[in-house]
Amino acid sequence: MKISKKLSENVLDKLSIDFLRNQVLKNAYGNDDTVIAGLDPRILIIWYLFFGLVPWFANDLTFLLGCFILVVITTRMARVAGLVLFLFGIGVFSQTGYLLIVTLFFGGDASAVVPLLILTLKVATVSLASVTIFSGLDPDKLANGLMWYGCPERLSFSISYAYRMLPVLMEEFQNVLLSYRLRGNPPDNSTFRGKIKYLAYQIKIIIQAFYPLMLNTAKRSRTTVEVLEIKGYRYASVNKAVKKIKLSSMKVTNNDLLFLAISFLWVAVTVLISTII
Repeated sequence: MKISKKLSENVLDKLSIDFLRNQVLKNAYGNDDTVIAGLDPRILIIWYLFFGLVPWFANDLTFLLGCFILVVITTRMARVAGLVLFLFGIGVFSQTGYLLIVTLFFGGDASAVVPLLILTLKVATVSLASVTIFSGLDPDKLANGLMWYGCPERLSFSISYAYRMLPVLMEEFQNVLLSYRLRGNPPDNSTFRGKIKYLAYQIKIIIQAFYPLMLNTAKRSRTTVEVLEIKGYRYASVNKAVKKIKLSSMKVTNNDLLFLAISFLWVAVTVLISTII
């Protein structure tokens, strides 16, 4: 009884709004000192295009396993927040992982397990590659990399703007939740049953806060757009001189080439092992 009570306190007490906010902001803005964040965004985009597309067209188990191990290493290097990895695990399990368990439980043999394992590795590899890139690229680097490859300025700015709106969104979310808490009467959370009720109460408040959150964020977004227009964003986005100055900060270094070389050498060795097997 004491063990279950202690476990409930350790798990449920961490599921707070502040904890969730800190994890999201850490994943988006707190990884500037990692190896992945120090790489050129153009190199990272090329790397992501390979590991985000090629696994979907491959059905070799050895090749997919090798790609999966590589993206696990890069995810570790990017210092991805624990909450993001937890959601990744739930997502992969809810899509394909449970099918493996059900197949084995009902007497499935290797002929049924292998295709499901291949599908799971595909989803997991592409998902981890996405997590690695978007944890290592800040809004400016991501927008500049897309702009260098010829992506429309408004599209690249929209992606960067969505990143920049994340702190504003979290702040508005916190304010709306605090207003609901001031007017509400939360259940007692001193017991395990009370903690479950308190968690359900928190989920209910989050659902009710969605509409005010969107309304307040839309108001602040309009103000931000007006400020950008006053500062001449529309002119700067199509001016070649301004674009050249903006992209001049990007530079491919030896670390970028080494990262690409190691990645594709790993893939080449994986293909060789798959061919031999």
